Amino acid sequence: MQIRHLSTALPETEYSTEELADAFPCELPESVRKNAINLGVSKRRLITPISPKRKQETLISEKALVNLCLKASQATMQNAGFSSKDVGYLITTYDACPFVCPGLSHLLIRRLGFTPYMKHVNVQGMACASFTKALQLADDHLARHPNDNVLLCSSGVNSYWLNNQLWGLRNLMGIHQIRLIPSKTKRQMELRKWIATMEFFLFGDGVASCIVTKDGDGLSVDRVVDVTNLRKNDYMIGYARITALDEPFKLGIYSHLDGKLPKLGVKYTAKALERLLGKNVENSLDTIEKWVIHTGSRKILDLIADRYSIQPEKLSESRDVLRDYGNLSGASLPFILEKAVSKSSFSQGDIILMLGYGWGFSASACLLKHK
Repeated sequence: MQIRHLSTALPETEYSTEELADAFPCELPESVRKNAINLGVSKRRLITPISPKRKQETLISEKALVNLCLKASQATMQNAGFSSKDVGYLITTYDACPFVCPGLSHLLIRRLGFTPYMKHVNVQGMACASFTKALQLADDHLARHPNDNVLLCSSGVNSYWLNNQLWGLRNLMGIHQIRLIPSKTKRQMELRKWIATMEFFLFGDGVASCIVTKDGDGLSVDRVVDVTNLRKNDYMIGYARITALDEPFKLGIYSHLDGKLPKLGVKYTAKALERLLGKNVENSLDTIEKWVIHTGSRKILDLIADRYSIQPEKLSESRDVLRDYGNLSGASLPFILEKAVSKSSFSQGDIILMLGYGWGFSASACLLKHK
């Protein structure tokens, strides 16, 4: 199976970390500001401009998300020389969408010119490991329909959820102060606010798309492996869940990122690599020309780079995407891959290793070869 003609699309509105700090709804303690800077993100694109949340209930529009997905998907088909008639299967991956139901693929099919009888599927909730899962679905389809072409559209637009948590916030504590709070209830609330703040400064918006075919030129997908919940409750390390107020029609979001997440990400990726490459992982890694690693944060990239002694130039695109666009969740891997392919001179047989990990708790590993 081949990945062909990767394309990406970004919102027009760009913010530096300093601009977002100035726009934050309350004054940031100096320690929290340093935490935000240490995430490794310098700037991000956001699908809607930052503005205070309205007091009345507002229906969020899907228009900006749909347009961004169209831009990436249409560029992919155009670069591949394909029309809508050449694609037999649409796979969309995403976490946040103004519509809980129907899914993103339903919103795109007719806008992309596909027939209403088009085969399609939504992959929601796989978060940062969703791109490799979409490749597995495409591979399953192509095994039965080898002459078909599959379009993948990976949305990393999450600001619908993450930014709207914070408007109306009036105060914020640093993490060391929070740990000293004697009341468990108050400590949990302050920690929730701190985590939401880190998410505000970490995640950016973007969409990636690619065409996948059984044969042809491009990157050959050798194999993909997954690992999920080594311990049955590991999913509690990082999650987003629905909350309800004692009012009609009022729902919210509770997101959590545990302090154990960086080390757990390294543990899970190690297990995924062992499944992918066998027990002689260290020897196999010498053949890797480029690493494409999910942009969880600078700390996680550093931990994985140290764990496998990855040379800086082999990981540069992952760091570049984190710095310039933030954590793009499920779109981060195709963003990094597109950048690596467009700026690097690969030779036939060169190997690229992709690693995704995150909420679930899950990790995936994928081996790619340049034809």
